[in-house]
Amino acid sequence: MTTRIPVTIEGNLTGDPEHGAGESGNEYARFTIAVNDRRLNETTNRWEDAGTVFHRVVVFNQQSRHIADSLRKGDSVIVAGDLRFGTYTDKETGQTRETRDIVADNVGASLKFAGVTVDRAPKAERPAADATGPTAAPASYAGTGVVR
Repeated sequence: MTTRIPVTIEGNLTGDPEHGAGESGNEYARFTIAVNDRRLNETTNRWEDAGTVFHRVVVFNQQSRHIADSLRKGDSVIVAGDLRFGTYTDKETGQTRETRDIVADNVGASLKFAGVTVDRAPKAERPAADATGPTAAPASYAGTGVVR
């Protein structure tokens, strides 16, 4: 059983997203987000940077293509997903290391400091609107009715 920890973060991309496909053919995009913490210094009454936390993010399928096409280093984004923990063996030292990644359900450009233009993609493939095929007149026009 895994523990699901939902998270939502806002930060800036530290590099261009890496886009690829796994051995099974599933597409993915990976990127890192820097989240800056700011605090009010009560002595000077000024805002100060209070540290940066880096989060690795992975997203799958069609959204991964949109991210690779749309986002670049420095862009401000909002990510909603699940925090996942894992382990791996370091190839150089042989030591077990821990990882922390966000598996994103949703990624969007933050509109706090920038504007965007939305290029809508179809939700599903569908036949063309002008496709030919059989037609039928509604029952009310065909002289039929409901008998009670």
